Amino acid sequence: MIWTPGVARTARRIAAAAAVGGGGLTALGATAYGLLIAESLVARRVIGRPHGMEGPPSDGLYGDFPGEPVSLVMLGDSLSVGLGMSNPEDTPGVRLAHGLASVAERPVRLTVAGKSGAASVELGDQVDRALKARPNVAVIFVGANDVTTQTPPATAVRHLAKAVRRLREVGAEVIVGTCPDLGTVRPIGQPLRWVTRRWSRQLAAAQTVAVVEAGGRTVAFADLLGPEFATNPGEMFGPDRFHPSDRGYAQAAYAVLPSVCAALGLWPEPHPRRGEGLQTIYLAAATAAEESGTEVTATRVAGRATGPHGRWVTLFRRRPEDTLPG
Repeated sequence: MIWTPGVARTARRIAAAAAVGGGGLTALGATAYGLLIAESLVARRVIGRPHGMEGPPSDGLYGDFPGEPVSLVMLGDSLSVGLGMSNPEDTPGVRLAHGLASVAERPVRLTVAGKSGAASVELGDQVDRALKARPNVAVIFVGANDVTTQTPPATAVRHLAKAVRRLREVGAEVIVGTCPDLGTVRPIGQPLRWVTRRWSRQLAAAQTVAVVEAGGRTVAFADLLGPEFATNPGEMFGPDRFHPSDRGYAQAAYAVLPSVCAALGLWPEPHPRRGEGLQTIYLAAATAAEESGTEVTATRVAGRATGPHGRWVTLFRRRPEDTLPG
């Protein structure tokens, strides 16, 4: 477990560095990186390659309903395209499209602009394609490749924030699934596993700050790819033991679906429970980085968006019952 106040301070520093265009913090010093790079190469050889280098083609119209289609775009890395799946129905985008169509009782037109292996720096080109679809809602899964390529976190979140702002400028709602906990990947050994877990969660917290400031909302993937993946790796991971199986992709999609529906006003936010509700953005970002399914979105207090310790946000821990409307 990472000490939450420390993650909050790190998220603040990364966000500040991103805002001024600096490289920001790196998770590994030069010495540590030199010691760990060999383990990283071993892990990559063990992981190997999944079946195919992209997910199956899944753009199209989903949901047998009348009315004007809802335009849903998927951006990001291999998680956004369903790398390793052969059936489009098993990809996160199609699962989200079906779920959204059922709630909205309207068809959903899905456009997948994501790309396997993409890091946050590549989101600009993806947004160019996504904007052509005139999106009502955009879902972004990104961060894992920023960790594996040692991209400075401030650089990564700066590109993510720019992508969110561009999508918001055309009226699209934006939901970002933050960086998953790469410490759950079995082929990665210690101490590299501990380092990647630490960096994953620091990046996820910084992503939350950047996304909310840019007008989007986030859903934490942290332990979503954690306890159950660690306990049932044969079921939750695919053949390469790095990317999710169809069940793992389904869990990621259904974690995001409630936030997609709430952002579009299709069902209300859940009632806050203990430890939820109004918080300052840095504390909420650090908390969310530790707990899967946690949503963070901007709010106001007495008409003010910010307080003495930064922007006000609302934090919810999504539960199984929140995946169903009503």
